[in-house]
Amino acid sequence: MPVHGSKGSQGIQETSGRGFGPGLALVSALAFGGSGVAAKPLIEAGLDSLSVVWLRVAGAALVMLPVAWRHRALVRRRPLLLVGFGLLAVAGVQACYFAAISRIPVGVALLIEYLAPALVLGWVRFVQRKPVTRAAALGVVLAVGGLACVVEVWSGLSFDLLGLLLALGAACCQVGYFVLSDQGSDAGDSGGEVPDPFGVIAYGLLIGAAVLTVIARPWGMDWSVLAGRAAMNGTSVPAWLLLCWIVLIATVLAYVTGVVSVRRLSPQVAGVVACLEAVIATVLAWVLLGEHLSAPQLFGGAVVLIGAFIAQSSKPAGQEQPSAAEPETALSRSGSAV
Repeated sequence: MPVHGSKGSQGIQETSGRGFGPGLALVSALAFGGSGVAAKPLIEAGLDSLSVVWLRVAGAALVMLPVAWRHRALVRRRPLLLVGFGLLAVAGVQACYFAAISRIPVGVALLIEYLAPALVLGWVRFVQRKPVTRAAALGVVLAVGGLACVVEVWSGLSFDLLGLLLALGAACCQVGYFVLSDQGSDAGDSGGEVPDPFGVIAYGLLIGAAVLTVIARPWGMDWSVLAGRAAMNGTSVPAWLLLCWIVLIATVLAYVTGVVSVRRLSPQVAGVVACLEAVIATVLAWVLLGEHLSAPQLFGGAVVLIGAFIAQSSKPAGQEQPSAAEPETALSRSGSAV
């Protein structure tokens, strides 16, 4: 979860949590990476992708309801931030990603979604009109070239085109996710109070659940699927158990550990560990769902991750190195996707 803490407190947390932070970030990446693997059997069992998204977001919002009540002052202080976060970072990312994995392999959908760091650089360069480094531009080129290998453009886009567009939509929503997280720190930059990240997460989930309720119309969902079993690469698994994993592990635990880890890590380290989500999801889909990728696709996926890492970790041109007394402000994640 990309959040910003005050520079002083963040520096203390970074120093005290160097060993603990990477472990939390790895847990977050593992939790987020397992969301698609648990969701796809439910989709194949009879639930449509929007219903699974609604169950995930609504269940997590219910769990985070006490947190939202504790930080209810955010509704008055930062309403636009909460609405934007709920629409893009929660509803948009989750709906597009889950709809994508219903049509294309989980690993491919996540790899395309991880074009988001490169797209953020495009936002900085062409919308905010700020210079970017050559390393950032190289990262974008590598990510796009790797994506071409993943979708095997030489074979005429053998993957479902709509699935690819939905995955790209998830990447675009993640751009809004990063940009809105950056907007959340403007109060701290001006000497005001920084919005509490847990409160932003809680209200983002509540707003996302409200929006998805209108879109998914859960009252028409086949609820009997949750009482049955779903097939995971030939193995029968209780559907309710998969749902519990999606809500508690792939959403609540993933967001909470992601927030704490970003507070303890530098942007570079947090970005590296967050990029492992795509790798973890691909490996889990390979092992648990039997989704095999070809050698060119594996190579392209590696290039996408390398390019996204270069683009995400590079500093804007002309940016000064932070002093020891003023550590960098963290802009990283943990969730997507989910």
